[in-house]
Amino acid sequence: MSVSLRPFDLPIATVIAGAAIATIGVAAPAHGQPAESDLAVRLDAVTVTAQRRAEDVLAVPVSVSVIDADALRAYGASGRDVLLLGGRAPSVQAESSFGRTFPRFYIRGLGNTDFDLNASQPVSMVYDDVVLENPTLKGFPIFDLDRVEVLRGPQGTLFGRNTPGGVVKFESVRPTAEPAAFARLGYGRFDTVNFEGAVGGALGAGSAARVSALYQRRGGIANNTVIADDRREDFVERAIKAQWLFSTDDAFEALLQFRARDLSGGSQVFRANLIAPGSNRIAPGFDRFTLAQDAQPTLDVESQGASARLTWTLDGLRLVSISAWESVEMFARGDVDGGFGASFAPPFGPGFIPFPAESGDGIPQHRQLTQEVRLESADDGRALAWQAGVFVYDENLDIDNLSYDTLAGSVVNGVARQRQDNRAYAVFGSASHALGERWRLAAGARYTRDEKDFVAERLLSPIGAGALAPIERDLDDDNFSGDISLTRTLSERQRVYARLARGYRAPSVQGRLLFGDVVSVADSETVLSWELGYRGELFDRRLRLGVNLFRYALDDAQLTAVGGETNFNTLINADTVVGRGIEVDLDAVLGPSLTLSAAASFNDTEIRDRTLGVVPCGSGCTVLDPPGAVAGTVSIDGNRLPQAPKWIANVALDWRQEVRGGELFALFDASYRSRIDFFLYRSVEFVGDPLTEVGLRLGYRWAGGRYEVAGFGRNIFDQTEVLGGVDFNNLTGYVNEPRVLGVEVAVRY
Repeated sequence: MSVSLRPFDLPIATVIAGAAIATIGVAAPAHGQPAESDLAVRLDAVTVTAQRRAEDVLAVPVSVSVIDADALRAYGASGRDVLLLGGRAPSVQAESSFGRTFPRFYIRGLGNTDFDLNASQPVSMVYDDVVLENPTLKGFPIFDLDRVEVLRGPQGTLFGRNTPGGVVKFESVRPTAEPAAFARLGYGRFDTVNFEGAVGGALGAGSAARVSALYQRRGGIANNTVIADDRREDFVERAIKAQWLFSTDDAFEALLQFRARDLSGGSQVFRANLIAPGSNRIAPGFDRFTLAQDAQPTLDVESQGASARLTWTLDGLRLVSISAWESVEMFARGDVDGGFGASFAPPFGPGFIPFPAESGDGIPQHRQLTQEVRLESADDGRALAWQAGVFVYDENLDIDNLSYDTLAGSVVNGVARQRQDNRAYAVFGSASHALGERWRLAAGARYTRDEKDFVAERLLSPIGAGALAPIERDLDDDNFSGDISLTRTLSERQRVYARLARGYRAPSVQGRLLFGDVVSVADSETVLSWELGYRGELFDRRLRLGVNLFRYALDDAQLTAVGGETNFNTLINADTVVGRGIEVDLDAVLGPSLTLSAAASFNDTEIRDRTLGVVPCGSGCTVLDPPGAVAGTVSIDGNRLPQAPKWIANVALDWRQEVRGGELFALFDASYRSRIDFFLYRSVEFVGDPLTEVGLRLGYRWAGGRYEVAGFGRNIFDQTEVLGGVDFNNLTGYVNEPRVLGVEVAVRY
């Protein structure tokens, strides 16, 4: 669906493979001896908390990738939100039909395309040891982070509630007694402003604090020709994070955190008849900077969170308590038909508009409480390491679903409400033991009890169906999950491992009653995953390589039939979804001034259920699936999962050179994902072509890195692709962000 040249359409995976071969040749000079000038150039060790304790990444028998602070700053230079993580690690895809909130993450193809505000997702997000369950909470912006860790495959033994796909972990920069501060200000195309800053230091004996803030703004990208002086895709984002650390002689530590977010604007812009019928190409006449819409989109999000992480160090033991509170209020309203007027009320356009569609979704009240208590062995190098604990989760959520009569002045013509109370309890434990000098066996188990009380009602129908009395659903289930792994040490810096893991996602419920009378329920799903991996450092620690082979079988897979001719979300269970693939991570020193980071993954997913069908599009798309067992449906047996590209890859080259007491630097990065299906059914139109986005950052820093000035470009070749669609009205879709060029200045103390 490109409308511009595609200089990087050759899959980056091919480039990465060549780079890896070249790396070995460059990093190992003739006769296997390191070049004299390169002797001091080594890769830094990487520490992760993938197993709830700080460990060298080489020692962790989990498929894990790390995105460090420098990379996060470069990728987010144009004011990007958390979706910037998509494609930045193997097997990771991210998208949203809400805009700058409600990110939908997919790992190894496992995710959820559902756009309802109580949607359950198989990829969990953990922010400084606190699980963020509601999808709106997961949109908290990226700033003042030390790193992001991506854990692929089931992680249910130690993390959260629902983790059959994996975990995305955010680790903030911790307060230190040493005074530290920084400020970074960027300005770019579309009047984009991006500011991030932090200040911290000691507050007294054993006490330190750190306060960080984010401000992002964009003046808008597209001009609306129907409503005067109306520009779309503008936003203002504000966020703050305050931390206080107190410790006493290594026996006790308390880390308290408060964070808050205030977002206005940034809603997703839908474009009527964006896709040309009979193809998946962008329709002729498309203009990235012009819209013709008769409804006003709105997005307002306010969230707050607080946590207390208390640690007591005893004789050979450590007791950890993590208490957290989260709350979010939001309202989103969109012009879903993506155009103006209707076929029965001309004029209308762009293209054919059968009927107007304008809707809104809000969370007037939300509260999440979590409590974890964990007892673990100290990190003292003993053969046996273990941890055990309990986890409690309690959430109350209210949702409003609204419909508007656009032609009558956008008056409310439909109202439905949902309420969900969710409680979960878990007991977990894990242990690892050295078997001689080269082998280590690890195993973990978790028992989970999950309960949901749900009620939905319709007060006003937009299609004349009348009110609908409250419908209640009470769901509960319990489950045992766990994992076992065996690690073999090949050398001091090389290991291979095998891992078998079982994951679980609790029952889900869907009750958007504006256009239907049914509350759908999906039973629990379980996944069994097999994984074989290698991780090591070679050539005198100038090449770090990770390779993972995996296969999983997801039983009773929870899927969401989104939209369709009936414009109604429905939860369904598929008998089995099978996935298999390979993932590669690579970091290398190419010379005294040049380093390479690269990653690639291949994922093959397949839905296996001969009787399962869904209602296809109502927008005139060309359906490719055969008829289903039920009239009006099509079979999805054998289809790939939606939003699950076969190939995901990225590469980054970091060059630094000392010049006149300072340092010139350049960072080139590119990300690639292959084609994707938007929905469970296959069609000609609702398919996203491969997407490659390239970034560049050039600058100079001096005074020991205290001052910095740089120019940046994101999506510098201005690739334009359709990211998703709306399938019940016309061939509506939405596209990726355009090229943004700008400058940044930074100061550090």
